[in-house]
Amino acid sequence: MKVSKAIEICLEYHRNYSKPNTIRSYESILTRFSLTFGDKDMEKISSEDILTFLNKITDGRKQQTKRTRYSHLAAFFNFIGTNIDESIQNPCANQLLKKLYKTTTPVRWDSFEKETIDEVIFRTTKPRNRLILELMARGGMRIGEVLKLTPDDIAGQKLLLRDPKSGREQEFIFVTQKIADRLREYIRSNNIESNKRIFPISYEAARSMVKKAGEMVGVRLRPHDLRRHAATYASRAGVPIEIVSKIILRHANLSTTQMYLGKVSDIEAMRWMENLYT
Repeated sequence: MKVSKAIEICLEYHRNYSKPNTIRSYESILTRFSLTFGDKDMEKISSEDILTFLNKITDGRKQQTKRTRYSHLAAFFNFIGTNIDESIQNPCANQLLKKLYKTTTPVRWDSFEKETIDEVIFRTTKPRNRLILELMARGGMRIGEVLKLTPDDIAGQKLLLRDPKSGREQEFIFVTQKIADRLREYIRSNNIESNKRIFPISYEAARSMVKKAGEMVGVRLRPHDLRRHAATYASRAGVPIEIVSKIILRHANLSTTQMYLGKVSDIEAMRWMENLYT
């Protein structure tokens, strides 16, 4: 079987059964693989071919990106070998390749105490900046999601997110009544049209604002730290992990959510034990 034909079969399967983001990922790498090896027989693809190809398309990329590209190719060959032709061996199943593209240890992020985040927010006096900070720290929103919001997306305490990162058609974000009221007042006082962005600034400007807000209280703060805080604080406050995952962070898998939750310090562990048994 030619590589181009195998890729055609594999992509057709994903278009029928996979999520949009998954489809795009496979289309990206398999299209490039077909341009290089499309006329070659599947059984003649060697581990050296795989390594050369991956080195070419991932040069200068992060290790996680390299690992993802390798995983997609390995899954492609497994799919064909399992479902189409059992005689085809997976050239990615090579010890050297496995070592080069091994899964890195998941990063566990340090979390900020609630008092620190509260101080960052309360010391931010500009209404626009404070709202942006609160939507991330209290609503678990990504900075890009905040910057895309329009008045049309607001329905009470429920915010509509169009074209989310997950690939779904839409998602919903829930915020407190106080934040929802301040958001509506900000829109009204600034005469923002219903289909216009509420916060028409760039990502870099927002990131710089978050950094400066952190510096006011002596911490190094990045936009995603606020989203992690929303998840970690909710989890430590007793919110079920399923709610943290599906409602606050909107993750497809609990394993992804667990990577977001900050480390538990010795002091915090002792405080929880005292609270539990007193």
